[in-house]
Amino acid sequence: MNIQVKKLREGAVLPTRGSEKAAGYDLYACLDQPVVIYPNTNVKIGTGLAIAVPEGYFGAVFARSGLAAKQNLRPANCVGVCDADYRGEYMVALHNDGNEPRTVNPGDRIAQLVVMPFLPVEFSEVDELDETARGAGGFGSTGQ
Repeated sequence: MNIQVKKLREGAVLPTRGSEKAAGYDLYACLDQPVVIYPNTNVKIGTGLAIAVPEGYFGAVFARSGLAAKQNLRPANCVGVCDADYRGEYMVALHNDGNEPRTVNPGDRIAQLVVMPFLPVEFSEVDELDETARGAGGFGSTGQ
């Protein structure tokens, strides 16, 4: 699959994979200068890219495991959903879960993009739902 990407600013870096079989493509910070993210705050970091995800797919923006584990930085919304008809800049609102300020530098890898298919559905209101063995059992109801 070939996906069109437009660089919106100088310094933008196309997404890259860390290995041949990696599902995620690293997204890079497109910044003029370093940005400090203080504890328990969010900062929107631009990638400088607009991406044309094909119809029937969406771009899922996930945390980079190393950044989350070592720097306590993750996407504020946990998983970003970029629809196929969105043509604006891909932004990542990074949240600092730690107790120390963290610095994001121009060109740092800030998240990973996974292109995923989805099924368009329609919702129909009904009076009753099919019965199942689990029923309405919620959190922890299966013993896990």
